[in-house]
Amino acid sequence: MFIPRVQLVRQTAPQPSVADVAQTTRELWLNSKTAKRIRPGMKVAVACGSRGINNYLAIAKATVDALKELGAQPFVVAAMGSHGGATSAGQRELLASYRIDEQHLGVPVVTDMDAENIGANSWGQAVWWDKNALKADAVVTVSRVKPHTDFRGTFESGILKMLVIGLGKRHGADQVHSFGTRGLRDMIPESGRVIMEKTPFVGGLAIIENAKEETARLEVVDRDDLWAREPELLIEARGLMGRLPFPGADVLIIGECGKNYSGAGMDPNVVGRMLIEATPEAETNDPRIVRIGVLDVSAESHGNATGIGIADLTTNRALAGIDPGPFRMNNLTARSLWRSKLPIGFDTDREVIGHCVETCWQPELEKVKLCVIPNTLEVVEMWLSEPLLADVRGVPHLEFVGDLVELPFDANGNLMQEKLFPHSVRGRRVKGH
Repeated sequence: MFIPRVQLVRQTAPQPSVADVAQTTRELWLNSKTAKRIRPGMKVAVACGSRGINNYLAIAKATVDALKELGAQPFVVAAMGSHGGATSAGQRELLASYRIDEQHLGVPVVTDMDAENIGANSWGQAVWWDKNALKADAVVTVSRVKPHTDFRGTFESGILKMLVIGLGKRHGADQVHSFGTRGLRDMIPESGRVIMEKTPFVGGLAIIENAKEETARLEVVDRDDLWAREPELLIEARGLMGRLPFPGADVLIIGECGKNYSGAGMDPNVVGRMLIEATPEAETNDPRIVRIGVLDVSAESHGNATGIGIADLTTNRALAGIDPGPFRMNNLTARSLWRSKLPIGFDTDREVIGHCVETCWQPELEKVKLCVIPNTLEVVEMWLSEPLLADVRGVPHLEFVGDLVELPFDANGNLMQEKLFPHSVRGRRVKGH
C-alpha cells in the first residue's frame, strides 16, 4: 500500500493565555457581582461537566476555595446530561478521570441522576433540573464556552447549555435533543428562562480556550448579565478555536476520537463534516475532506465512541473498545445517529491509512493531499504530504519543521502516534503525565 511521506507543520499564531489560572479564578469570583449574592453559611452547588477542560482541576478547586473564603459551604454536582451511561456511578467516574473528586477538591461530589420538573417553557415542554442543585442555597457553574458541534445560534456550548442540558440530567438532555437541532438552537434559551426564574442559579465561570487548548480567558458571568454576555464570549471563542490551515484535503487521519476532545468525538467545526440527519452539508464548510480515518478511541471516553461515524475507516481495536452502554445511551439521547454509524474496520493502522489513500478519488497517488493530526482538539501540530505542503506555503504563522519522512509504524503495523505527537493528550498519557 502506498502511503505518502509527510513533514511536520506547526501553527505559530500568537495566542492569548491566562498566566496564573488558579489565582485569576479565585480573584474573579471574589471580586464579582455574583460574590455579593453569597452569604456565610450558604450551601453552594458547583456544577461541573464531562468535557475535557485544560486546567480543569485548578479552576474547579479555585472556585471551591473562593466560595469557602466567602463563608459558603460548597459541594460539586455533576452537570453532564446523559453522559457516563446516564448513571450516578458513570458520571462519578467521568468526573474522577479529570480529578474532580472529593480527594482533590476536599468537598462532597454528588452525581445522583434525580431531576425535578420545575415547570414548562414557552414551547409547553417540561423543564428538568438536578434535585441536589435545587436544594442548594445557590448554584454556580464551571463552563467552557465554545462553538457547538451541531448548530449555529446565539447560545451554543456554555453556561446556558450546562444549565438546561447538563443540570437537566437525562430528562433534560432527552427533552431538548428530541427536537433535533432546533431544540438545541431555539428551545435551550426558552428553558433557560424558566431556570432563571425558578432555581437558585447565581452565576457561572466562563472558560475560553485558545487554539493551543490553553486557558485564554476566564470571566465570571452573573445571572443578570448572562443573556447579553455569553453570546459575546461565544464570538470570541469562535475566533480563537483551532482550525486546519487549508481549505481541503484528500485524506485526514485522526489519531484518536473521544468525548474529551469534542462532544461529537471529532469536532465537525474542524473536519468540515456535520453529518446531521435530513440536513444537507453546507457548501461553505471548510475544510472539504474526501476520506477520513480514525485510529483509536481515547481512554478518557470510557468506551463512548460517539461520533466515530464521522470517519469512513477505522481499526478493529477501536470498534472492539466501544462500550455499548454509554455509547448507545449518549447517542439515543442526543438523537444524532448518523455520526455514530460504525465505519469499516481493519486490523492495522497501516491498512486504515492505505485504504484511505486508495479510495480518496485521487488516482495519481503521488498527488494525494494527506494530513495527520492527533485529535480534533489539538491541531497546532500536523503532518502533511508534499502536495498539501505546497497548498499552505503562503499561509501566515506556519512553521515547517524538518524534512519529508515516512510515517513511523511499529512491528504490528500501527502508527507510533506518541512519536509524531509527543505533546498531545495521548503522548502525555503514555508518559504517565
